Amino acid sequence: MEKGREDKKMGYSLLFNPENYRVESVEAEGHTVVYRAYEDLVYVERPVAEEYQRMNIYVPELLMEGGTIGRYDRHTAPVFLANTVGGYMPGKPEKPGNHFMGKTNALFFALQHGCVAVSVGARGRGLTGADGSNIGCAPACIVDLKAAVRYLKYNRERICGNMSRIISNGTSAGGALSALLGVTGNHPDYESYLDAAGAAEAGDDIYAVSCYCPITNLEHGDMAYEWEFNGLHDYRYMRFDKDAETGEMKRQPVTGTQTEEQKKLSAELKKLFPSYVNSLHLTDERGNDLILEEDGNGSFQQYIKDRIMESIQKAMEGGMDFTGCPWIQIRDGKAVDVDFAQFTAFRTRMKTTPAFDDVWLQTPENELFGTDGIASRHFTRFSLEHTKAEGEMAEEGQIRRMNPMNYIGDSHCDTAPCFRIRHGASDRDTSLAVSALLAAALKKQGIQVDYHLPWGLPHAGDYDLPELFAWIDRICNV
Repeated sequence: MEKGREDKKMGYSLLFNPENYRVESVEAEGHTVVYRAYEDLVYVERPVAEEYQRMNIYVPELLMEGGTIGRYDRHTAPVFLANTVGGYMPGKPEKPGNHFMGKTNALFFALQHGCVAVSVGARGRGLTGADGSNIGCAPACIVDLKAAVRYLKYNRERICGNMSRIISNGTSAGGALSALLGVTGNHPDYESYLDAAGAAEAGDDIYAVSCYCPITNLEHGDMAYEWEFNGLHDYRYMRFDKDAETGEMKRQPVTGTQTEEQKKLSAELKKLFPSYVNSLHLTDERGNDLILEEDGNGSFQQYIKDRIMESIQKAMEGGMDFTGCPWIQIRDGKAVDVDFAQFTAFRTRMKTTPAFDDVWLQTPENELFGTDGIASRHFTRFSLEHTKAEGEMAEEGQIRRMNPMNYIGDSHCDTAPCFRIRHGASDRDTSLAVSALLAAALKKQGIQVDYHLPWGLPHAGDYDLPELFAWIDRICNV
């Protein structure tokens, strides 16, 4: 029997065993990092998907020997909590080194920087149990991340690092979960699920959030997408197909044009977005209202344009030439205006209408809102009313628990005080409005938000790790 683990019939022990580790090393970026590896730690007493409800903890060996890295020692080192969720599918813990795309992962940079690096697995859509039931539907993924935080805090005297400085990191759906984890600390909405899983008796609030291109605010994602891409009828994206002979994944371009019915739905969805934005009563940094008129124009659009111009300015200062972009106005070396419609056309449409709550129930998000016996469900009234698959509507509570916008400002939440949001300016997987609303809503509550739309970057994450860890140093007062 493994140390720290009880017989499965009795449930898993939540006591961390500091003696059960291996000393390993990894070389990347021209550097070698030696660390202690505590792996395959089941973080709930009663897992239903053991291979996913696990975490790996990695600690720089130098810290364990009494040394320091930068200004961090074994007691002050921040805890970098990374998830591997993408597309709301289940994700397994990973090791320091290269991630699945072949580039050096954030865990390596975290160790090199003197952090305790934690990679946490989580359930997700499409995961089934031994009886064939769906065990990864919402809110399983966020419940698992909360349980992992509770495990760390429960063992704060046994695990190296400062458990008051947990920083979550994720990309795409993982970025959405990172934001949700940071917003909903200790909220009672998740308590019954955590109790059922046998989570540790500790808090699940964290100190800071790093999220890249978050696919979040799903129940308003369709209208936000059409507010931005309405009028662009042609779409294109890359599909990954497995080669029958080699088994390798190959990129296959897919192009098409929206049907007349999809065009009609697009126009209807676009009209719905202004009233949602206006209902949030958001303001910019100067206290001006962020609103949209019925035609979709307004100060909120200008808010996004300002972020785009900041991105262009930073890119110009880095040497990028924008002379081939006549829709960008540059005066005396400064980006002063951008034609939002032409900028959107420059990016092109990726998804058909509706982008997230498909009328045929065929998107990843439809599967996310399934049940143990139903594969996919709708999560917006609009798509339910236009369903082509006789789909059912997910419960309000299930939908609510997956959207950080529903909890920002909730007095029952212990929300992280620091957020870093990065959303590539060329991202077409979701509207730029989604991250802009998240950033503005957090700022309204006095939360420190570092928000940027990096120029030319698509739907991606972990592309600026030196800057990320410099931010971590700043917020940890180093």
